[in-house]
Amino acid sequence: MDVANTEKKYATRPPYPMGPIDPKKKAQVETWLQTVVKRLVNWNPQECQALFTLAELKELCLRVREVFWSQPMLIEVSAPCKILGDIHGQYLDLLTIFKIHGHPPTHNYVFLGDYVDRGEFSLEVVLLLFAYKLLYPDKMTLLRGNHESRPVNIGYGFFGEVKKRYGRELYELFQTVFYCMPISARISKAILCMHGGISDDLQSLDMLNSVLRPSDIPDLGAVADMTWSDPDPNTKMYADSPRGAAHIFGTQALELFLNKHNLQMVVRAHQMVPNGYEFFHGKKLVTIFSAPCYGGADNKAAVMNVDKHLQCGFSIYTRNNV
Repeated sequence: MDVANTEKKYATRPPYPMGPIDPKKKAQVETWLQTVVKRLVNWNPQECQALFTLAELKELCLRVREVFWSQPMLIEVSAPCKILGDIHGQYLDLLTIFKIHGHPPTHNYVFLGDYVDRGEFSLEVVLLLFAYKLLYPDKMTLLRGNHESRPVNIGYGFFGEVKKRYGRELYELFQTVFYCMPISARISKAILCMHGGISDDLQSLDMLNSVLRPSDIPDLGAVADMTWSDPDPNTKMYADSPRGAAHIFGTQALELFLNKHNLQMVVRAHQMVPNGYEFFHGKKLVTIFSAPCYGGADNKAAVMNVDKHLQCGFSIYTRNNV
């Protein structure tokens, strides 16, 4: 497939206009989405079932792309809610976390990105989350991570998985969905969520909603920082990141960022932490990671619970109890 032509076809134009669902067909679409969820929830990888036709997956991508396109880059979320970090294709762990906490719309969920790559079942992860997003758009906030980007996921597993199972055209269509995803959520005006970290380029949070889409993640700037940056205890302000993209930032930079944007806390993902969550600069920033035994490690996974008073707690899991 000609990548340049694919980019032109999908990424440099607005999403195909699906238009409002005919009221007579709305129930039919919702019933179909419920069957999508049912098939995924009952899926058994040992049986290698063929769950979907290519046409179904294309329609799912096009519909969820339009939902993302219609939303701002900064999503406003009301507490209480549950926040999850990286999933990375660990579909069975995701299913069990839902089983423990409740499937949507039981709770208001915020996911911080990195759904794909490295794990075996990235496709099932994004399909289930996309189906839930379509069914319960106000209960499912799906943010973009740095792996929801072609230069990354073409080399870390997602490309090979989708191409092998459904072909390259579907992979290209997934990229256009990722191009439209939001990158940040603000919980009750007080807690800012993103995949990576803070940015000195962000003069106001409202600037996020002026970011043009569809687009991939650049190497520099606010979008790059919010999907790639990391906190660093040995840095005061900002410095170049050893990742080769965006920056690392320190306690002074975080303090200034919180004060500037009238925030109490930052919640982010992007790094595996042994206990599933890890605080930085007191409790003004926390890293959440939700994929247990990641890459063969012995790490725990966490879900962050934010109550209506913005009190935060954590549910911790190992592979044995997930």
